[in-house]
Amino acid sequence: MIVFATSITEPDTYRRCAAPGIRLATVPDSEVMPQAAAGSLFRSYNLILDRVAQREGLEALVLVHQDAEITDPDFCVKLRRALSDPDVAVAGCVGAIGVRSIAWWEGSVTWASFVHRYRELGGGELPAFAWNGTELPAYAHTGEVDTIDGFVMCLAPWAVRNVRFDESLGQLHGYDFDYCLQVRAAGRKVVTEDFKVIHHHSLELIGGPETWIEAHMRVAEKWDGRMPNVGIAPGDWKPRARRAEAEAAAARAQAVSIQLQSDARLKEITESIGWRLTEPLRRANALRRTMRRRRG
Repeated sequence: MIVFATSITEPDTYRRCAAPGIRLATVPDSEVMPQAAAGSLFRSYNLILDRVAQREGLEALVLVHQDAEITDPDFCVKLRRALSDPDVAVAGCVGAIGVRSIAWWEGSVTWASFVHRYRELGGGELPAFAWNGTELPAYAHTGEVDTIDGFVMCLAPWAVRNVRFDESLGQLHGYDFDYCLQVRAAGRKVVTEDFKVIHHHSLELIGGPETWIEAHMRVAEKWDGRMPNVGIAPGDWKPRARRAEAEAAAARAQAVSIQLQSDARLKEITESIGWRLTEPLRRANALRRTMRRRRG
């Protein structure tokens, strides 16, 4: 039995995004468990794990963000394949290696089979590099990673029964990275699989930078010296240095967010009817400019 669960703070978002995807992904023996949020995401997920842990015949627990939409009708087939290795504890659709903080995107992302769909600027979407399996970069591959992005987080029965989200770390940020670190510290694996998912998310990657910075610092403090490279930074390891590193990572995330917004604006312009209708005129003008330069 595969259980699909969501912590819900916005019922409309759940009905619009997560619910249709879960309906598509489920198989006859699946169970769907929508749950109203109970405080932090860490706490809400732990309550779900406690409810599911003793289910007989449990094959996996899929934690789905309310704004994540599974679009893969073969999701359960792929999940069972990913968990066929008894050492695998966590699977997701995007992951990275060489990760040393909750800013996992600063590592080397090896797989990302999702679409980032946004509502700003009239709406649009930005496919990740592994969404189209026929045009993969050379470095793209599924398999073992340091961490996944937890907007869709698939847990093996061992993880459901033995690992909990650390509620001391904050309200929202860093839950996925810390959970993956716990799993790896116990000798189990975190992997990516070719799940197709749409993440309905703002172009703003970090909402509330202060809480993100606090989570960054707490996770770094917790794992300093316990896992290779996690929390490593040059100079003395003092709270002020940790905060500076966290602020720098937050700034880089904001820069990525700005780039996403720029890409979205360009996409909106170049795919508009007006842009397509005026293309012959732009080409003619470009030809005239080229001819003037040649005559000059």
